[in-house]
Amino acid sequence: MPRMLDVSDAVRAEIGDEEANRLLAGENAPGSYDCTSCRTPGDSDQERTSTVLFVGDETAVLAFAHATCLPSQVVQVTEEQLQGAVRSIGGVGGDLAGSGPHKAASEQAVLGVTSGLVLIEGELHPALVVEPTTPIVRPGTSGTGDDFLPLLIEQGFMPVTELTSVPPVLHGWSVLLAVGQLHAVLQPSATGGQPVAWWQAHQPLQVTDSWRAAANKHQQVLMYAAPVGSIGRQPREDLLRSSLDKAAAEDKLVAAALPLAGT
Repeated sequence: MPRMLDVSDAVRAEIGDEEANRLLAGENAPGSYDCTSCRTPGDSDQERTSTVLFVGDETAVLAFAHATCLPSQVVQVTEEQLQGAVRSIGGVGGDLAGSGPHKAASEQAVLGVTSGLVLIEGELHPALVVEPTTPIVRPGTSGTGDDFLPLLIEQGFMPVTELTSVPPVLHGWSVLLAVGQLHAVLQPSATGGQPVAWWQAHQPLQVTDSWRAAANKHQQVLMYAAPVGSIGRQPREDLLRSSLDKAAAEDKLVAAALPLAGT
């Protein structure tokens, strides 16, 4: 009986028709696997399963995920990220730096990204808090202003004055959580193709079990963004929440709910 595998056109193009057909025939795919997203067991004989191809600079790794967790897709990563994903190791929690919006016409600003759980209406939600290390100006311009929040609002993020409700879902954007690690925040491609990385971790972040469980429960992550100097590096979630509340009260916070991996 053929396995219940989904092989997207993008994955097929990378691995070739012959290998894709072998997978669909059940020749090269394991029946049971650990989902590359939620890390819980799956069975391609019993439930729909996505093939996820991680492509590095020199090598590629084919992984499997519950179709309800991730769609079949090709994920471009650096060779270093690919090796880290294979080993499934990394620091727990904390801050990351990645590439994001433009600081100036030819420079990339550094974004600090912190993961944490946020309590809203009596329920814990997984959250990412994004704060640049420097003021962000509009691409192609120069100056001393900070356009970080206006740029995000133009993309569909909503201003937040208090953290009392879950922000609206921003379709087209997503959070890539794979191999139990946080890899990137994806945004729609300007050309209408595959989503592109708005922020990508230099090293995949091994999020906590409770954060990953909440993400899989809600199938989305709340992203909050604030200008430089608004949040700071907070070592505890209660301090992070206090900083978020303060930024919201000062009209320095925008937010959106981002689906997991574009699903």
